[in-house]
Amino acid sequence: MKAISAYDIAAVADTTAPPQSAAGGAAISARLDRLPASRPVWRVVVLISLGLFFELYDLFLTGYVTPGLVKAGILSAKASSLADATSPWHLLTLMFSGRASFIAALFSGLFLGTLCCGFLADRFGRKAVFTYSLLWYSAANAIMAFQSTAFDVNLWRFIAGLGIGVEIVTIGTYITELVPKHMRGRASALSQAIGFTSVPLVAYLSYLLVPTAPLGFDGWRWVVLFGAGGALVIWWVRRALPESPRWLAGKGRIAEADAILSRLEDKVRRETGRPLPEPETAVAPAAAGTEVFGDIWKAPYRRRTVMMLVFHVFQTVAYYGFANWVPSLLIKHGITVTTSLGYTTIIALAAPVGPLLGLLIADRYERKTVILAMAGIIVVAGLAFSQQTEMLGILISGLVITLAANTLSYTYHAYQAELYPTRIRARAVGFVYSWSRFSAIFTAFILEYLLNHSGVTGVFLFTSTCMAITMLAVGWLGPRTTDVSLEALSKK
Repeated sequence: MKAISAYDIAAVADTTAPPQSAAGGAAISARLDRLPASRPVWRVVVLISLGLFFELYDLFLTGYVTPGLVKAGILSAKASSLADATSPWHLLTLMFSGRASFIAALFSGLFLGTLCCGFLADRFGRKAVFTYSLLWYSAANAIMAFQSTAFDVNLWRFIAGLGIGVEIVTIGTYITELVPKHMRGRASALSQAIGFTSVPLVAYLSYLLVPTAPLGFDGWRWVVLFGAGGALVIWWVRRALPESPRWLAGKGRIAEADAILSRLEDKVRRETGRPLPEPETAVAPAAAGTEVFGDIWKAPYRRRTVMMLVFHVFQTVAYYGFANWVPSLLIKHGITVTTSLGYTTIIALAAPVGPLLGLLIADRYERKTVILAMAGIIVVAGLAFSQQTEMLGILISGLVITLAANTLSYTYHAYQAELYPTRIRARAVGFVYSWSRFSAIFTAFILEYLLNHSGVTGVFLFTSTCMAITMLAVGWLGPRTTDVSLEALSKK
């Protein structure tokens, strides 16, 4: 029989405390933070990350299936001038007919999902929202795969975006709260590494299927259905996931939080064969049950909120400006649809590598510093990409952009979830994150215009300027968070 520390006994006894006891919530957090980085903890991260895999698959298929939608005659490759509209209906038709409309439809849904529905995970729990948002966007994409007009494709892409927007906020919040402070960065890195393995998969499937029509069914439709079907499998797997003990404690449900955490502690003891270490002195969280959204505009969160708003408005221009447009950028270089998707598959291989490297550096270096370094690399590599004329140079610079961008991605997902208290974490992250989606709506049309009128160089001059602005915001306003407890960060 494994030894049990005195703190374990005290923590169990603490479940008899009043439901709203701040001390009970502090004890839950302290017990979580003392857990070692062991297999039971990593298993929870992996299970959540399987949902992220299909979420990112769905998010990134946008750029890869767009050439197929153009090839099928559903979308137009030519950017239409809205000044040519002869009637309101013609204006609407023009807006929905271009490549940018498909990207804008997704990000419009993402914007509303993150802005208006982030509170759901704070109100109903991380596990429930994770589950039902997954079902939502899977069903919407399955329906989209059978549409034949630009309006209908974009409508269902918008509906899918609502679910994806809620899901991506919930996943980051979920993982941040379930792991101890000393492995938050690595947990985010592993999650993103698993998620980003979907990028080379969707790129390769698009390379195989988009130029063809297996069984008389357009290849882009097969690519979409694969993602929708896989997500349903993950919905079944999610049954093994626990609710966030921190969220439960924040709701005053100390007994439920203790029961979940006690099972996790027992698994860790059996796995490690050692008693758990004594917890550090706990920092009491804010009073349970308070969910005031306006708190994000009060100290110390106001400065963080402004920083993240600026960051998200501008980082998405560079990030999705490359990720969603790389096949079209290569076609602009004079490469065929099939060949461009082949080269895009090679570039996409770097997608999970950045987060995998994060398993080595994520909790070793300050997250703010990593964000600044990766943003700088994206600026340099993006400008280099725009000047390449040989395929080797295009591939190398494209690989560097992808590697740096996805290192940046896992880092800021961990970073933003650390900046707010548990009671409003999902809502606050959803609000600031939504502005990246809002920015992407208009970015799609701006980049399409620049690509057609200024070429690849114009695109990257614009995206590099935007990324430089994000560096100024984080460098000036961003706090340091690595290896600091969530409760201590909430008190700063």
